Amino acid sequence: MKTKFEAAIGVFRKEQITIDPDDPAAVSRFANVMKMARDKAGSPTESERISEFIAEETEDIKDARTYFLTLQEVRIREGLVDDQGIEAMMMDAVDKVEKEIKKPLMRDDKKSMELLMAEFEKINKKLGIRQEDLPKYEEDLELKIAKSQLEEMKKDAVEAMETHQKREEFKDEQVPDVKSLDIRNFL
Repeated sequence: MKTKFEAAIGVFRKEQITIDPDDPAAVSRFANVMKMARDKAGSPTESERISEFIAEETEDIKDARTYFLTLQEVRIREGLVDDQGIEAMMMDAVDKVEKEIKKPLMRDDKKSMELLMAEFEKINKKLGIRQEDLPKYEEDLELKIAKSQLEEMKKDAVEAMETHQKREEFKDEQVPDVKSLDIRNFL
């Protein structure tokens, strides 16, 4: 574990990070640095971490309805937004299949789950979601996370500099622009 941590810190010591969440190039660069650090440390991506968490949380759930309600809880807990209303559409699909088979939809019922997957395909088609676009969605998620992390870094740096500026012995010092800070100097 210590070796993996040191490998990840090594990436941060070598790579320049610009704390500018408003610059798409800086956000992309930071996302790439985070990916390199994760790879060196053998850590999962955010998508992989969420998938593993979902698998653990839903492992013993037998019926589809409870499974999807649990997914909703996980999404809320992780702070993910369902801005397209996909969960409601998925639950409508579960309702439709259960009505058709006249019983609760069980996850191990392959024939009924195929019906549900067909309904999901209709939803995906309606929303313009294609299976081959999933890596792009994962990349977009990583960029959103990187932007959020840079925003948090910027906020913390500005707050620390403002606190530092309030001290009498530093009142005359010029506060540097956050973008000019090199975090390698603070490791």
